[in-house]
Amino acid sequence: MWLSKQMRPAPPTADADMGMTTIGGEQAGVVTRGEVRSLPVYGPGGYIWLPENGAAVLVIKGGPGGEEQCVSGTRQREAPKGMKPGEVYLYGPGENSVYLKADGTVDIRGTLKINGELYKPCTCGEEGVL
Repeated sequence: MWLSKQMRPAPPTADADMGMTTIGGEQAGVVTRGEVRSLPVYGPGGYIWLPENGAAVLVIKGGPGGEEQCVSGTRQREAPKGMKPGEVYLYGPGENSVYLKADGTVDIRGTLKINGELYKPCTCGEEGVL
């Protein structure tokens, strides 16, 4: 009897783990200690992010025995030089980004489209043109 009590599998100890995505998108596949597929992806309210293949992601485990899992985020890049607490920097593939600064400035890098149309600044009042 003593031996049978000693051979029980250890209960899961981690409530979260780092993993590598094998399938990107809304129903991600992730390898932590083994591969798990069709994991839902969660993020902060008002923000949509879909992990890419090969991204290092945070997997949160819940439910009895930790069998219910979800992807909740990825390791963030280095903050822009001079970024202050409370500021927000959104980035995507390549050099595209939106930087909301504490002084009210919005710095946009990439092509700006408004209602699907390429933005063209107004030249009204410049060089005598009305």
